[in-house]
Amino acid sequence: MPVAIVLSRGLSGLDAPLVTVEVHLANGLPAFNLVGLPDTEVKESRDRVRAALQNAQFEFPARKITVNLAPADLPKESGRFDLPIAIGVLAATGQVPAAALPAYEFAGELALTGALRPIRGALPMALSARRDGRAFVLPAASACEAARVRDAIVYPAKGLLEVCAHLAGREPLTAAAHAVPPPPVGVSHDLADVRGQAEAKRALTIAAAGGHSLLMIGPPGTGKSMLAQRLPGILPPLTEDEALATAAIASLAGRFSEATWAQRPFRAPHHTASAVALVGGGPNPRPGEISLAHHGVLFLDELPEWDRRVLDVLREPLESGVVHISRAARQSTFPAQFQFVAAMNPCPCGWLGHASGRCHCTPERIARYRGRVSGALLDRIDLGVEVPAVALDSLCKRDAMSPDGGVSPASAVVRDATTRARARQIARQGKPNARLAPREIDAHCALDAAGAALLAKAMAKLSLSARAYHRILKVARTIADLGDAPAVGAPHVAEAIGYRRFDRM
Repeated sequence: MPVAIVLSRGLSGLDAPLVTVEVHLANGLPAFNLVGLPDTEVKESRDRVRAALQNAQFEFPARKITVNLAPADLPKESGRFDLPIAIGVLAATGQVPAAALPAYEFAGELALTGALRPIRGALPMALSARRDGRAFVLPAASACEAARVRDAIVYPAKGLLEVCAHLAGREPLTAAAHAVPPPPVGVSHDLADVRGQAEAKRALTIAAAGGHSLLMIGPPGTGKSMLAQRLPGILPPLTEDEALATAAIASLAGRFSEATWAQRPFRAPHHTASAVALVGGGPNPRPGEISLAHHGVLFLDELPEWDRRVLDVLREPLESGVVHISRAARQSTFPAQFQFVAAMNPCPCGWLGHASGRCHCTPERIARYRGRVSGALLDRIDLGVEVPAVALDSLCKRDAMSPDGGVSPASAVVRDATTRARARQIARQGKPNARLAPREIDAHCALDAAGAALLAKAMAKLSLSARAYHRILKVARTIADLGDAPAVGAPHVAEAIGYRRFDRM
């Protein structure tokens, strides 16, 4: 058979488009040509495939070999095409039967010995293979993440010889069983560890219940970072689809770990990170921090220390929940429904308003420091809360949020409340309150007469934008959900307005 066709998968954002590997043998001087927009890693597969076939005791044809990776306009990268190219050469020379190939998709990097090395993006490729009704053959080291896809047929293999024996029907590979999610583990960062800061904890609870963004302002050492680290522990559990989406992004970045399955991601990049590191990019676009935080938390500490141009790239993803990366050769789209949490000091030295009186910053310096964060970004933050210095007696007391004297972790108590509130939102509108569109806000966040009058007064006094108006309504709706209130009233509106403190910065 001079032509063999083997199916594989590429990666384009979170999608895994089908790639058809066509292998043609012709008479002429021995040559091995790869076409179809391969990058350097794919071109190097010629030497890996030749050595792997020879070391596995297969015959490598001394003919003109042409391998076409279709579609030709899709850039191909990484070593995942080694295995399908090798299978195509063997099928074209009749060393393995070609009749069974249409039922399978193949991906794997070959070692020179013929062993299979793990690949990046196994989970999104398994999702696409399941959708098209084909079995997926891949390295055994990558099977654990592909097996997370329910109803996917995954065949793990340790080397090229095992794959060929399976196709020949001599020693069939054993399909990987669907990986059962491990039992939930206790949170490593418990909210009960934070002493005092009742108002900040209340804001954190509201943020967790409705998926709202949060800004904490306070002197150094008051617990801002501690509070942010404890937000994932009070968020509602991930659904299976959310867990798969989160794991698929981690797989694309080569960061998949069984230990973190179904756990909310928490990303805290350093303030020297670039815009590309934050939103993603590169010649072959990879997900950035905002996508790695999908369905989780993105925490930016020392917010004014970030480059303003880097911070401003967050504005569109905060609204849309996706990020579109365009390069000259290709375009990719990654999901980015992250919960934004930030922390900052009140002034350059950090001690403004502290009881010690050690701050000597001038009003001009304070205004310049706070002006490093654009008003457009601040306007997209739902909750702002002050985190003041904690008194000594509060540090010595047990936390009131552990009602049984500290035996039950406070995070578990708060998580139950946020889970119930989130369930009300899903049942009512199918999404968290923070994701409501303007038309949906009118339908689900209607105010009574007292609440509407209060909000109108606050809008005029604080000169709030239309975006701030909608965000106050969404926060008020979340506060009502936490209190199991069917309607949004004036007390809920008043509390939501109180969290717009950064509008007066």
